[in-house]
Amino acid sequence: MTATSTPADLTITPRDIRFAKDGGDDRAWLGGDPVGTAVFNALSLTFPDGERMFMDAVRHYRPQLSGKLLAEANAFITQEAIHSREHVSLNAGLDRAHYPVDAIEGELRQRIATNRKRGPVAMLAVTIALEHFTAMMADVFLESDTLFDKAPADIRRMWQWHALEETEHKAVAYDVFMEATKDWTPRQRYAVRTRVMALITVMFSANITRFAARLLAADGMNIWQARAKVLWFLFGTPGLFRTSWKAYWDWYRPGFHPWDHDNRATLAKWSEIFAKEPIAA
Repeated sequence: MTATSTPADLTITPRDIRFAKDGGDDRAWLGGDPVGTAVFNALSLTFPDGERMFMDAVRHYRPQLSGKLLAEANAFITQEAIHSREHVSLNAGLDRAHYPVDAIEGELRQRIATNRKRGPVAMLAVTIALEHFTAMMADVFLESDTLFDKAPADIRRMWQWHALEETEHKAVAYDVFMEATKDWTPRQRYAVRTRVMALITVMFSANITRFAARLLAADGMNIWQARAKVLWFLFGTPGLFRTSWKAYWDWYRPGFHPWDHDNRATLAKWSEIFAKEPIAA
């Protein structure tokens, strides 16, 4: 049985919900804000292939897992598969004749293919870093009273549902990493996870900025102005990345675990909300 710092009473629940995507093809569906809309569309474009890599990274180590962690790994894979399906559906609404969607997806697939070639440990290390980013953003999505205020109802609910499940499973890949590297020294694990996080921070921030700016440029905005506006959305106001700075820096603390930030109260609130959602047939 693997010992982890994940709360013993935590239940990871895949919710097989299909969301309508009406309004998701609007160029400013996020409350009339084209910049915020481009950022969320760029994020959505990264999810399907990225989440498939996350699933494969965890799936590779399932034979080494047992008990609660094995059950959580299975639930993680199921949740990510459903997330990927819903984002594929959302992304299908983007006008590929107008936006460089194919080029963005092609670049993402090349990057993921390169990481896959580095082997299962590298895939898992990248997964835990990116899962920390998604957990940080999930906090913002679930705790903000205004971010999705004027977004189409189903698009808003889809992002909140995704955030709920990302929060639920935020430590699964990390716990699998700890199990997969149990023969390493704490110093070796710390060196790998901090080095990978530093690299992912630069690459993920740069990719989202570039991809969102390219979407805005397709709508006629100057590319440099677009980049500046996207960076302000991420690090200024509303500060999608900036507001999570404490959770980000916690990663670099020796002995860190994702559940050091215990937000089960937020989970309970949103779990109750989505318990009322119809399950997909």
